[in-house]
Parts: sequence; structure tokens; C-alpha cells
Amino acid sequence: MSTIELNKRQEHILQIVKENGPITGEHIAERLNLTRATLRPDLAILTMSGFLEARPRVGYFYTGKTGTQLLADKLRKLQVKDFQSIPVVIHENVSVYDAICTMFLEDVGTLFVVDDNAILVGVLSRKDLLRASIGKQELPSIPVHIIMTRMPNITLCKRDDFVLDIAKMLIDKQIDALPVVKDTEKGYEVVGRITKTNMTKILVGLSENEIM
Repeated sequence: MSTIELNKRQEHILQIVKENGPITGEHIAERLNLTRATLRPDLAILTMSGFLEARPRVGYFYTGKTGTQLLADKLRKLQVKDFQSIPVVIHENVSVYDAICTMFLEDVGTLFVVDDNAILVGVLSRKDLLRASIGKQELPSIPVHIIMTRMPNITLCKRDDFVLDIAKMLIDKQIDALPVVKDTEKGYEVVGRITKTNMTKILVGLSENEIM
């Protein structure tokens, strides 16, 4: 993963703050023979990226963090709600055959199974459907609730959970996706999904500085 790339002027600003901080924006501008307005975008980038911190009536000071440390700090703050995908949900009475067709058409690796109240009751993975397909069973006549993983044996998450914690759960449980749920009086309602693909997109976004 690449670190945050700074231009020469931003590197010069960092060096000035390292050696003289805390220092005001006006004094930094004087050292660079620039106007405060010209310098403002660079200071904003360095502050938002975490290289500098600003204190009112005191000035800027260097945080001492490397680009890699800043990326790690940023990753630890990311929450599920900002990266979750739309879930693919099926009813518990849908046949295994129809579930296989849905998974293929939606191009997903996990289906979330709900009851008549749209409450989460199970999860279906590719492995579950493959296992059911082996043999001479009549797939159109077998409902998915026969083969699905049931509550309370489902690993799930909430919108406010941290992405890094969910990534660890995906690795530890060796699963491809988790349902993102919210509590209701009747149980858990599925409001999203977080997957290994989501995690990959997050890493790519961080490496390309698209996630602030």
C-alpha cells in the first residue's frame, strides 16, 4: 500500500513546522515568501491528512506520524455504515434451486434468509448450496431453511461497528460476508452486507488517497 505523497512545498512546510512548531500560518508563509491565501490549501491537506495539527491562537505543530501510521489511524476509524453494500435477501421457503439461481444472477457469494416478518433467520453460502447440490436430491422441492445456517449461529454486525474489527471476524470465521443488521422488536432486520470485496475496495481507496 502506498503512503500519502506530498509535493515539495508541503514537505518544506513539514520541515519548517518540525523545527519551529508550534508556528502560525502567517510565520510559515513568511518563511516561504508566500501569501497566507496561497499557503492555505497546503496547510489544509497536511492537517486533514494528519501530518499537522492546528490549535487556535497557538499555531501548527508536527504530529510525528509517518504516512504508514496515518493510514493505519485512518483505517481504525472507518465504520461499516460508510462501506456496506446492498444485501441480497430471500425467504426461508424459497427452494434450493431458486437460491442457486439468485446467487448466480446477483453475482454474490452469500444470501441472507428472512421470515415472513423480514427478520433474519439464516445465512446461505456457496458451500451450503454446493453441498446440497451433491447427490440426487430434488433441489426445486427442498426449502432453503433445511440447509441454511440458523440463528443464533450467525455472525453479524451493526452499522456503527469498525471496519477493522469486521475484517478480523471475516478472517477468524473464514467467511465471505456478514449481514449488517439493526435491532427491531421482532428480531434483526438486514440493512446491508459487508464482504471481503468491500474490504479490498477500502484498501485500494486508502492506497489511492480516495478515502479521507
